[in-house]
Amino acid sequence: MSKTFFVKTVIAMSMLLSASLMAEQKKTLGQWDVHYSAFSSTLLAPAVATQYDLTRSASKGVLNIAVLDKQTQKAQTPGVTGQVVNPLGQIQELEFQQVTEGDASYYLAQFNYTNAETLRFTIEVGDQQTLKFNQEFWLND
Repeated sequence: MSKTFFVKTVIAMSMLLSASLMAEQKKTLGQWDVHYSAFSSTLLAPAVATQYDLTRSASKGVLNIAVLDKQTQKAQTPGVTGQVVNPLGQIQELEFQQVTEGDASYYLAQFNYTNAETLRFTIEVGDQQTLKFNQEFWLND
């Protein structure tokens, strides 16, 4: 990964989140390294939420997906779709918006959750790769 890309990504993520830390995860899918994080929208600074047209709420989360070429570590834009399923089997289709800032490009989507709920995410990256993960969410103020 180039130092410039890394610095720009850190700056973009710092702008996206307030002082709270976010746990990022990565999975290699075919030719891509897919970085993903799901977190409470209350972690967003109000100005950042407004900038990206995201709602801050104790019962809303944000999913951030960044796709990099695994060889060059350059941002890729293969398109991302997906859904999240709660423990009752209720499905929420995710509506992603693509954000490009300099060399960085990522996808953002919002979803709803209730207290102590483990959500199952299924994300289609491009036409051929699927990312699946589970994450627990808690209501907070």
